[in-house]
Amino acid sequence: MRTSRIARDTAKTLRASTNAAQLSSPTTRRQTRTFAKSLSEYAAVESSNGVKVEPDSDTPESPVSYTTRETATSEVVEDAQISSSRKRKRRTEDTPLTSTTEESRASVKSRSTPRRKTGVAKDEDDGEDTRVSQRAGKLKREQPEVEIHPPPRWRETYETMKEMRKSLIAPVDTMGCERLADSNALPKDQRFQTLLSLMLSSQTRDTTTSATIRKLQAALAPTGGLTVANVRALPAAELNTFIWAVGFHNTKTKNIKAVAEILAEQHDGDIPDTLEGLMALPGVGPKMAYLCLAAAWDRVEGIGVDVHVHRITNLWGWHARGKSGRKTKGPEETRLALQAWLPAELWHEINHLLVGFGQTVCAPQRPKCEECVVGAKGLCPAMNRSARAVVRKKKVQDPDGDGAGALGATIMKEEQEAAMSDMEDLGKGVKLEI
Repeated sequence: MRTSRIARDTAKTLRASTNAAQLSSPTTRRQTRTFAKSLSEYAAVESSNGVKVEPDSDTPESPVSYTTRETATSEVVEDAQISSSRKRKRRTEDTPLTSTTEESRASVKSRSTPRRKTGVAKDEDDGEDTRVSQRAGKLKREQPEVEIHPPPRWRETYETMKEMRKSLIAPVDTMGCERLADSNALPKDQRFQTLLSLMLSSQTRDTTTSATIRKLQAALAPTGGLTVANVRALPAAELNTFIWAVGFHNTKTKNIKAVAEILAEQHDGDIPDTLEGLMALPGVGPKMAYLCLAAAWDRVEGIGVDVHVHRITNLWGWHARGKSGRKTKGPEETRLALQAWLPAELWHEINHLLVGFGQTVCAPQRPKCEECVVGAKGLCPAMNRSARAVVRKKKVQDPDGDGAGALGATIMKEEQEAAMSDMEDLGKGVKLEI
């Protein structure tokens, strides 16, 4: 039987590659899809030219099947690709790919790249998995609990600040969220107004929050006041116009409308009396929940930490531990750190005191360190240099601190001159006729 020249050359190449593979190392190489597809296309061409091609005995059900060996070298693959005169096409039903044997599939799986070890060591005694650090090569053990001690001289710092607050009137003292509810409203409506004030106070000054609440109370007074039912019936666009002055008023409008729906459907128009229930409301975080629980239900279960409490306690060094002196990263971390050692009887008042202290003396921008008694006693590590110089000079010139020294006389003289200038300004622009 005569065969074509191409068939004879291909058979010779296959025999040569088989002998070479047997003599070479036993390392197998991966079968490529390109090589299998090339053989399939070659078989289809030879069949159309009338050349008989013997199928593989292992797969009799396949119309055209070849047993490919993983030990074929790269030269055989290249020769088979060159001999194919047709371009690569998408596999269809008319030109199926050659089927591989179970042995080749198993060899391919065994040849696949092994996965990196997960670093799990099995304990033979109890059968528990112990995670192993790949980089350090050591077991990751749980850190032992560290006993937290109160910072030194914290009581003196707190009492000094508290004494200062007695003579300072801050916006939080008259316009805080605890004082914005309508005293003539029903108890549950007062609780809702307290919650609403806290939701509006986020990223907003107390003066703006107070004005916004008063505007809502006046606008809804003809229909029954600032209640859950009235806020629920109020269109979102109209509510947004009332609270446009507060920060993030668009987001707060959506949260307030959602809260009104939840309170009306699930709590009979009242606010939840648990910490979990308050924090489940949209837009209510831990700070609002603790403050609302204390103001509305008279229950203190934690410290309400806002930006003032977080900032000032870090300035005082209350959270620094070890040589690094690491500070707390956020209000929630500050709350947990304070509750670990601060007496529970101070949890409610510390927020009010430090907020007012931050609004009047220890402001984030241009703090009045020269007027701060806490810094004068050396209790504030963050006191600026200029204020330290003023305090040092005052101690030298007036060691008793009663104003009787040279510095005290200078201050009194400046105050008298300022008072005289104010009196003179009152008469400017007024002509007296005699």
